[in-house]
Amino acid sequence: MAVRIRLKMMGRKHRPFFRLCAVDARKPRDGRVLEELGIYDPMVPDTDARAILKGDRIDYWLGVGAIPSPKAQVLIKKYGTNGTNLEAQEAALAKLKNKPRYVASAEKAVISMTAPAPEEAAPAAAEGEAPAAEAEAPAEAAE
Repeated sequence: MAVRIRLKMMGRKHRPFFRLCAVDARKPRDGRVLEELGIYDPMVPDTDARAILKGDRIDYWLGVGAIPSPKAQVLIKKYGTNGTNLEAQEAALAKLKNKPRYVASAEKAVISMTAPAPEEAAPAAAEGEAPAAEAEAPAEAAE
């Protein structure tokens, strides 16, 4: 199967929104995807805050022979794992936190791409509580 990394168009009329996806090359532009690898919102005013990508998954698909489209190649070069604009992207996303209109969509995208699954988060929280309880016990014994 020939895999391509390309943009899938979402959004509505006069408000485009794209998802960067790994797709079978024989499928249509907005057809079924193998995996979603990031988002690209050209309507965000700050250029460096427009794309949010999953660098590790993009590296995997490129490693197994996926071929990016020209626009996807530009986004990967700028905002991929070793991207040329990563520092500018972090600064732009931090700057957007002051603007409530774009914060919701940008933060949701970042959180959904980086947050662990709910099953993984619960044991981590339980482990975090245990050392704190043990730390208080010696302090009480010392008094």
